[in-house]
Amino acid sequence: MVVKMSVLNYTARMNDWALITGASAGIGYELAKIFAADHFNLVLIARNEARLQKFADELRVQHGIEIKVLAKDLSLPNSPTEIFDALRDTPISILVNNAGFGWRGDFSKDDPQHSLDMMHVNMDSLVVLTRLFVEPMLTRRAGRILNVASTAAFQPGPFTNVYFASKAFVFSFSVALAEELAGTGVTVTTLCPGSTRTEFFERANMKNFRRDFAMMDADVVARIGYRGLIRGKRVVIPGVMNKVSSMLAKFAPLRLAVKAVRRINGR
Repeated sequence: MVVKMSVLNYTARMNDWALITGASAGIGYELAKIFAADHFNLVLIARNEARLQKFADELRVQHGIEIKVLAKDLSLPNSPTEIFDALRDTPISILVNNAGFGWRGDFSKDDPQHSLDMMHVNMDSLVVLTRLFVEPMLTRRAGRILNVASTAAFQPGPFTNVYFASKAFVFSFSVALAEELAGTGVTVTTLCPGSTRTEFFERANMKNFRRDFAMMDADVVARIGYRGLIRGKRVVIPGVMNKVSSMLAKFAPLRLAVKAVRRINGR
């Protein structure tokens, strides 16, 4: 069920624009379809321009909305500022920081630049985009921000250490910011999905990792995240199994939690 925009009590002058990073696949792709069905205009951001344009054309035909496509690599430090500058005349009422990637492997053997790129995409770009777009939201006293973390945020991850650490940062930053902005008219929702059927595993060197019994479909995760965003929830953990595992991670001895992740990673 799609929750209507009226919940947010926005004024017509805001034009209902939503910006989504990582919009060409996975959870970001599914979120874009939900926003489009609810008659938001969209800014779609990802690296693959041809893929984005094809997706944008489909959504325009289906829903009659305006869509802007920006092909940007968020591992590049200047990308967030370039995005903001390109949209100075577009009132973004909802910001979705969904772009991110992971990697499984020995930290001592990974290319340091690969780790830095992951940190730029998963953390740096998210922080800068949030900072840039929150200011006009605060001026209007209305806005919503959805930052996609992960259940990985709740414990360290041997052999996926940089990815898990980056998602812990996103969770801590976003929950703190939600409290900081309380009463301003701007909310921050942190979405913490568990294993989800997306292209994430191929890029993360985890093709053999799939645990189908525990995985959720990306469209289901997106719908749950969208409802939580519209309702102004601070933390959204989709799925009963993910809620349980996140709770156990909080209370389990750290040594056991770390060993459990190591076993999951097949090491």
